[in-house]
Amino acid sequence: MSDITNSTTQSSLSTVATTHHEKWRLLKDALMRRAITVGGLSIIFAIVVIFFYLLYVVYPLFLSASVQPVTQYALPEQSAGNTLFLNIEEQNEIAARFTDTGNVVFFEAKTGHVLAQKAILIPEGVKIVSVAQGTPVGDGAVIYGLSNGQAVIVKQQYKVTFVNNQRKITPSLKYPLGETPLVIDETGKPLEKIAFKVSDGAATIAAKTADSIHITRLEKEQSLFADEASVVRTDAALDIAVNDITDILIDKEDRNLFLVHDDGQLSLIDLSKKDAPEMRQHINVVQANQKITSISFLTGDLSLMIGDSSGLVSQWSLVKDALGRPAFEKIRAFKVSDKAVAKINTEQRRKGFMTVDTDGQMGIYHSTAERELIKQSIASTAPIAAILSPRANAMLVQNDDGQIHFWAVNNEHPEISLKSLWQKVWYESYAKPSYIWQSSSASNDFEPKYSLTPLVFGTLKAAFYAMLIAVPLSLMGAIYTAYFMSPKMRIYAKPAIEIMGALPTVILGFLAGLWLAPFIEEHLAGLFSLFLLLPIGVMVFALGLQYLPEAQKQKIPEGWDAALLIPVIILTGWFAFSVSLPLEEMVFHGTLRDWFKHELGIGYDQRNALVVGIAMGFAVIPTIFSIAEDAIFSVPKHLTTGSLALGATPWQTMSRVVLLTASPGIFSAVMIGFGRAVGETMIVLMATGNTPVMDVSVFQGLRTLAANIAVEMPESEVDSTHYRVLFLAALVLFVFTFVFNTLAEVVRQRLREKYSSL
Repeated sequence: MSDITNSTTQSSLSTVATTHHEKWRLLKDALMRRAITVGGLSIIFAIVVIFFYLLYVVYPLFLSASVQPVTQYALPEQSAGNTLFLNIEEQNEIAARFTDTGNVVFFEAKTGHVLAQKAILIPEGVKIVSVAQGTPVGDGAVIYGLSNGQAVIVKQQYKVTFVNNQRKITPSLKYPLGETPLVIDETGKPLEKIAFKVSDGAATIAAKTADSIHITRLEKEQSLFADEASVVRTDAALDIAVNDITDILIDKEDRNLFLVHDDGQLSLIDLSKKDAPEMRQHINVVQANQKITSISFLTGDLSLMIGDSSGLVSQWSLVKDALGRPAFEKIRAFKVSDKAVAKINTEQRRKGFMTVDTDGQMGIYHSTAERELIKQSIASTAPIAAILSPRANAMLVQNDDGQIHFWAVNNEHPEISLKSLWQKVWYESYAKPSYIWQSSSASNDFEPKYSLTPLVFGTLKAAFYAMLIAVPLSLMGAIYTAYFMSPKMRIYAKPAIEIMGALPTVILGFLAGLWLAPFIEEHLAGLFSLFLLLPIGVMVFALGLQYLPEAQKQKIPEGWDAALLIPVIILTGWFAFSVSLPLEEMVFHGTLRDWFKHELGIGYDQRNALVVGIAMGFAVIPTIFSIAEDAIFSVPKHLTTGSLALGATPWQTMSRVVLLTASPGIFSAVMIGFGRAVGETMIVLMATGNTPVMDVSVFQGLRTLAANIAVEMPESEVDSTHYRVLFLAALVLFVFTFVFNTLAEVVRQRLREKYSSL
């Protein structure tokens, strides 16, 4: 009886223990299920947050510009004369009005309160005949051409001081060439048109009189033993007809003089020969029956913006012609109005410009982006004067109603458009439209080039050559390792290849840039020889293996055949690179690189796509190999044994059963490897030279989206156009990877459904 009781008790305890274990197991399953669900949702949430953050940073690039009226007031100090032009300092606090009586009125830009009035030092009895602003317009330099053949240059200055922690800006005038007017025409003829260029230590003045064009140069020369520098003056005159000349311009480099004719012609005078200027080009820059109504240099003075009577503004720039000579050519045009263009004002720091037509319609454009940013009516007729502030965030306009209007301009990122990002753009000084990425320069007159096309091209090019090397090696290795290799050898081979993936990519990039690139450059013929000799060496070894005595063959463990190829591969590689230099000398009479360049016109950069393909392929191989090998090894054994039992050979079983069944996993391996190659940063950063060129040659460098972000993001100004374009590059990379992986997943699922019944 006691035995029965004990048995019952033990059975009850066992049941309780089993029930407790089941509950604990179910609890753990539920917890893990929820943890996995939360983890998966967290990943999706993180991806969505990354996407919307990138979109948030990029979105302002494509916002429309706007202009808003802030205030208006009566013309300050009307008794000072009629306005020739307006100016405004960088902080948009103080403006200046230059009048036809030789006065400069300084006033508060937002209120019109007069701060000071300065009179230009002009001799008594002499009149102002002509006046011109310096370039860039708004830098404060102005020249006055006088009726006695003299000229005087003044420059406005704004001294910033702090009084009781309050900023104070004090305006004043400076005379760069001295207060005494400079004699341009010794006969005293009036200077009807005038232009100038002043820099540290030099000045050039061009003036038109009734019968000639005078060019005066002043240069400071510092003697080694003198305390003060002497001024050397050079005078020259152009022997051309001047009756039809309506305007004169000199570029900031003091190399070219432009003469505007009333029939729409433009003459380009070469000033490189100081004592003998010569005509370089004479062209028609407007359509037939049209006249030039306004003309201005674009910032940098590499291009002229020419407005005509039809409302067209065309951009003309110096480019090299077919013979390599500089020539003036139209690179783009803007239809800004149906009326004549009355004024063109260019921005001081960007390649933008403002136009005003005879009906008072104002427009702001960006030349590089070929983008119309603002269109606004600011008057009923053409304004008397209009100016953009140095930062292009404000505008002063004087209308014929005797009022000055102050406008706020919101135009943060005019350089960006779909054309400037993805299409060919004709940049200044380039012979033709091109895809260019060049985001910065030492000069403030630089034209930013934000084409993403060469970066996308470089990304795909690097990934293509990496996959070209990685896919055959990794997939063939995975097939052999999973299906043909001895289990004992697989224990060593698979972890050895997978551990390659643990190598830091910065080490691979370092080795590729400092060792592999110079080595391939020196032994280029050896590399190509290796591709030819290695298959031959393997085939010869395999053929020789067939003629071994049967007793010797039996000594080779089954599945260890591949180990015998290791010394064959090493010896073949050593032989290929050993004979590379003598082979180049014998066959190509020099180096293979020189032969490519001279015979085929193919250049060679040391850090090129070939180096990247080898280095990045080495980094991608472990990823593809590991996933593909697992997929092949996981094919159910009953499928392979059934195929072999039905009389199929091992290769037939592999190609028609195993690979088809494992195809979803193999496809996933290739796609993951491709994503790894597209997003790689350090290898392409250190081994490509980072040249954003579009060249399919394997011997040329490249720049990828990821490497470009890594290089330039630390140096970009937060919220600048450059900063946001780099985020746009990241968004493009993100979207490309997401779309490509989504399509890959769709293909993988279809492959799984198709071959799941095997």
